[in-house]
Amino acid sequence: MVKRGVIRLLSLSVLLLSWPALAEQVDPEALYQTHCASCHGIDRLGGMGPALLPGNLSRLKQDEAIEVIREGRPATQMMGFDDVLAPAESEAVAKWIYTPPEAPPTWTMADIKQSHAVMHPFGSLPEAPTFDADPLNLFLVVETGDHHVSLLDGDTFERIDRFPSRYALHGGPKYTPDGRYVFFGSRDGWISKYDIYNQKMVAEVRAGINMRNIAVSGDGRYVMAANYLPHSLVLFDAHNLAPMKIYPAKGENGDTSRVSAVYAAPPRGSFIAALKDIKEVWEIPWPVPTSPVVSTGHMKEPIEAQRSHDTANFDVRRITVPDYLDDFFFDPEYRHVIGAARGGKGAMVVDLDSGNKVADLPLAGMPHLGSGVSWMLDGRRVMAIPHLTKGAVSIIDMSDWSLIKTLETQGPGFFMRSHENSPYAWVDVFFGPNSDKVHVIDKKTLEIVKTLTPAPGKVAAHVEFDRYGEKLLLSLWDRDGAVIVYDAQTLEELQRIPMDKPSGKYNVWNKTRYEEGTSH
Repeated sequence: MVKRGVIRLLSLSVLLLSWPALAEQVDPEALYQTHCASCHGIDRLGGMGPALLPGNLSRLKQDEAIEVIREGRPATQMMGFDDVLAPAESEAVAKWIYTPPEAPPTWTMADIKQSHAVMHPFGSLPEAPTFDADPLNLFLVVETGDHHVSLLDGDTFERIDRFPSRYALHGGPKYTPDGRYVFFGSRDGWISKYDIYNQKMVAEVRAGINMRNIAVSGDGRYVMAANYLPHSLVLFDAHNLAPMKIYPAKGENGDTSRVSAVYAAPPRGSFIAALKDIKEVWEIPWPVPTSPVVSTGHMKEPIEAQRSHDTANFDVRRITVPDYLDDFFFDPEYRHVIGAARGGKGAMVVDLDSGNKVADLPLAGMPHLGSGVSWMLDGRRVMAIPHLTKGAVSIIDMSDWSLIKTLETQGPGFFMRSHENSPYAWVDVFFGPNSDKVHVIDKKTLEIVKTLTPAPGKVAAHVEFDRYGEKLLLSLWDRDGAVIVYDAQTLEELQRIPMDKPSGKYNVWNKTRYEEGTSH
């Protein structure tokens, strides 16, 4: 035992003495192909493990990547390589995966079809829920620490299920109108369909290499994916996630664009897409079924209707806008889209019917419109939005698009939430030194009435109400974190549910009924 320890110490000494020479001789690409390619793909596009490209790694700092290479990632198949790779080799591999490939990778329809997997064909599982909880008052909680999702009873807050997710879910899960199925989108481009009633993953497909988010049509029949890489939108049949059509994100002059996000606009019967590099907004209508639907409650259709989706009906309507728009907020009727301009230069309001810009909103500090909320105040609808680089919440009169008030907060915020039945709107201060705090705003007086610090030193973020607006959940965004349950009226803490870095929480009722206090 002593002899082995001496040998190991001598080996370490030799390694330290030769470190400079070793660093010069390291071939990170060869190391990657030897140790990483079997899980992450020979071209870094992903496989069993996530894609390792700069755009896909935006949530992981390079020093954190070195730690993952050395120590592995708990509760995953990512092993640690500390006893295989020298420190200089781990650092070289980490640096290399943050460099873009020589040739831009592609992801074709053939690639999408090859990735498609159906575990339980549509209609093959029982239609009745396996649980007694209210199926419209369930929560899905994304736990980013070990890449799992928890399914909670919204009345008792007991766990019904906890299941593994793809790496780096992004953009929020999207439910079918009846709340039975939910679709997850990962930064790696994977779309996963989960049957809540039976707690089973039923289908998966990979839409792209770097995907921003997904949207589900108001009738529950279609899924649209927005990609950064490649520059495209991809349409799927929601039943089994069969791919239908790729839309290259290309302008009239041939320039291509990353797609920032795609949204469903049920009152319009269309998808709305935000383009990051082209001064256009796209609207893509989905067709009305020509055959009668047997049961909208469970998304059933005649077999011939399921097989006859006509992609010719999904034509793109291009709406030219004066500036690049990265982020959207909609009025309840989905007639107006409020888009954030690039570089934090404010926002503009576009009438989707006419295609014309109708107002400018001089909002500094990068307004996070996708997290905005709206409510009725003295007979008029107002909207409130946090800012990503400024400690403020802006409150806008949506009747004339004027700025009513700017509330100063203790730091830039990321998420804002409310509910029709709640007198309060909650906003975090996600960025900056006060990220352990969350503000409660009175929706009548437009004043901050309480500031909570649920756990000093731990990030407090992302509120979601139950279907009645009586209770709400708040995340402690930490590996040793929790979801905290509050009384929405008294603001008193009711209980804590331990979780592994919980981020977003999504209530079925709020998301399927487009509750005015939740993001869409």
